Amino acid sequence: MIPLRDLTRSNSFPFVNLTFITINILAFLYEQSLGKQLNEFIYQYGLVPSFLFSKENITITQRFSPFIFSMFLHGGWMHLIGNILFLYIFGKNVEDRMGHIKYFFFYLAVGIIAAVFQIATNLKSTIPMVGASGAISGVLGAYLLFLPRSRILTLVPIFIFIHFMRIPAAVFILIWFAFQLLSGVGILSISQSMGGVAFWAHIGGFIGGLILAKSFQKKGYNILGSFKTKYYH
Repeated sequence: MIPLRDLTRSNSFPFVNLTFITINILAFLYEQSLGKQLNEFIYQYGLVPSFLFSKENITITQRFSPFIFSMFLHGGWMHLIGNILFLYIFGKNVEDRMGHIKYFFFYLAVGIIAAVFQIATNLKSTIPMVGASGAISGVLGAYLLFLPRSRILTLVPIFIFIHFMRIPAAVFILIWFAFQLLSGVGILSISQSMGGVAFWAHIGGFIGGLILAKSFQKKGYNILGSFKTKYYH
């Protein structure tokens, strides 16, 4: 299933969400300009679990700053496009319900929580973690809490046919989470020395989003998002 847009109108301009999207795009374009130096750059600013516990003589900032920097780096065009699509669709209404400043800190917080979950699955990994999907998973958790009855216009391929369906947000997100959970459990039995999708970052970010969302919401919205909710038709 590929989400195309949500059908709930936000009541404010999502400039923080668009700023995050812009930073991700600019960071990726910079990555593409590095050529042979890209690998070194990714190891320096990506989040490498084993590096956190190494005995190298480095500063605390050097050790922990990748928790933030890694959220804005990506491993390829499809990685970037997929993350931006989800962030654009689900982020604007979460920002609307939190307010700009709270959304800014919420996004960073769930991104860090996501990284911690992924690190916990393999503390000795030397593979750098990059990508916004952990933080975006937290946004999905908040969206589920705030707007479970919203409709998501979704492209659903069925065999050789393509269908466009308006799926309730709760159904779409819970199907997405079930896939992450099943994949995460399955990946634990596979060699952790290999790179791949950080499913446990998705799981951790989503759980973090569910837990933190209510405390970040602004006054004027109830938890189901019924305050001034408008739908596109």
